[in-house]
Amino acid sequence: MCTTINCMHRYPIYLNLAGKRTIVIGAGTVGARKVLSLADAGARVVVVALHFDSVFAESCNLPNVELIESAYSKDYLASALLCIAATNDPTLNQRIYRDCQELEVLCNVVDVPELCDFYVPAVVQRGPLQIAVSTDGHCPAYAGHVRRKLETLFTETHGRFVEALEQMRREIIQSVDNPNHRKALLGELVKDESLNRFLKEGPDAWFQYAESLIEGK
Repeated sequence: MCTTINCMHRYPIYLNLAGKRTIVIGAGTVGARKVLSLADAGARVVVVALHFDSVFAESCNLPNVELIESAYSKDYLASALLCIAATNDPTLNQRIYRDCQELEVLCNVVDVPELCDFYVPAVVQRGPLQIAVSTDGHCPAYAGHVRRKLETLFTETHGRFVEALEQMRREIIQSVDNPNHRKALLGELVKDESLNRFLKEGPDAWFQYAESLIEGK
């Protein structure tokens, strides 16, 4: 029998990092990936490392990324929402984690699940459609394997379908007063039949189909 703490699941969320201060400690290959993904989410990324090689500096030369060539200090964590420790020094990583706990900054020590407040999932990105896969830190390699399988199933067209659904959802909210009818319409539009129509006939024909459903209500 497992204890309550060992049975607890992580709470999956999508964070709005736009304009939020985030910290990455370390400037290796892994650190660069973390910086780019945080920057792509709109975060203000502060990177602290003793040295930045030219490849790292060039790849992370973005307006919302600040490179600080310095030894690690707890002071850099001030006002940060989260921190990723991506150094190759286990002792330093543990120190970063302890400092984050003290300052109540969410921390992820790369490849050390027991020193993580959150895990970064493997993600399939298709426009606004995001599919995140996590193994709760047990085996990130398998999460990557599942992601690659999903990438063959979901294409950029699925992302465009989500954009079309969002447009029709707004129209339904504005033009259909009955909440039950709204729910029924949206239920029809997200079905496989609707998606197949979008894939085979294209967006214009699909919008005509969606409009006909609305008129029928």
